[in-house]
Amino acid sequence: MPGSGGLEAARVAEVLVERPDGAPGRRGSGYRVGDRSVLTAAHVVGGPVVSVRVRFDADLPGEWSADVRVVLLVEAADIALLEIVTPPPPSAGGIGTPRYAAVPDSDVVLTVSAMGFPRFKLRDDTMRLLDDGAPGQYRDSCHASGTVSALSNRREGTLELAVLAPRADPEPGRSPWEGMSGAVVWSGGAVIGVISAHHRSDGLGRLAASRVEHWYDVLTDQELARLHRDAGLPVRGGLGSAVDPAGPTAPASLAALPSDLPLRELMGLVDALVEVPSLKDANGLALVLASIDAEIAANRPRDSRLKMDIYGIVRTCLSYRGTLDQLLETVRLLEGQSAEVARVDREAAQLAKRRC
Repeated sequence: MPGSGGLEAARVAEVLVERPDGAPGRRGSGYRVGDRSVLTAAHVVGGPVVSVRVRFDADLPGEWSADVRVVLLVEAADIALLEIVTPPPPSAGGIGTPRYAAVPDSDVVLTVSAMGFPRFKLRDDTMRLLDDGAPGQYRDSCHASGTVSALSNRREGTLELAVLAPRADPEPGRSPWEGMSGAVVWSGGAVIGVISAHHRSDGLGRLAASRVEHWYDVLTDQELARLHRDAGLPVRGGLGSAVDPAGPTAPASLAALPSDLPLRELMGLVDALVEVPSLKDANGLALVLASIDAEIAANRPRDSRLKMDIYGIVRTCLSYRGTLDQLLETVRLLEGQSAEVARVDREAAQLAKRRC
């Protein structure tokens, strides 16, 4: 039963690895690609291990966890398939397998997303204190959105994800992206790869991922058959393209949004716009406003706080049909293809799907 909805947060797994002889444990990310199957990176679960567990929806009402065993590990592709040992709870059962797609070796740029649990999302948990009174810690989720430029990393044979960089790198000896390995990479509702590495020389805003189409080159027929049966990977020769032959999809239109949308509906788009470089600069913001309907600049409320200023602009645009689309198109023209614009487009598409 193939799935078609793209990334679902409830299927994103924390992979928790216990190692022998007191060695530090290991963490990674993964995705549930079948009722009892989790896809992750090979290096997350490779080497001597005492146990491997997966956890879903941590600290949320639907939280559950389970022991798993490694049933497939391919170092050459840096992918592994885990089998959930105990039956999932009834509320988490009956899921389908995802759709998979290939990224062509040509001059294309794809919008992508991935969700995992990197080290820079480590948080102090003041509600759960340790025996000495210090706060406990947990890792929150990271929903990374960005782009893949297909012709990068050709020699390595991986995908290069351009994503928003963490704000700080507090431990130069460790990557802030530790723990993101194993996260599944999505484009257009299809799986195109699995995050495998953060090359420090690429900077904090670049990640590498194993390419789905490369798996057919390095996996044996038996390994491919296992992925076909348990994870829904198409048989050899049956993998489609991540690029629509009809051309790129037009950005979502927000012209039909009602003018009285509540704040909670708009904050995803507002948060994305706040991260756009040209909107952070007063001159850039003035240029954007000068490029759209003059009514917006004349009637918007002003606020010294950037987030509130952007919210006022978006709210004013809702009162003038079509001007929110003008605003987003101007941002696209000024910024070009970037991780920030990809995030704006993603939030706009989700808003349009919900309310238009």
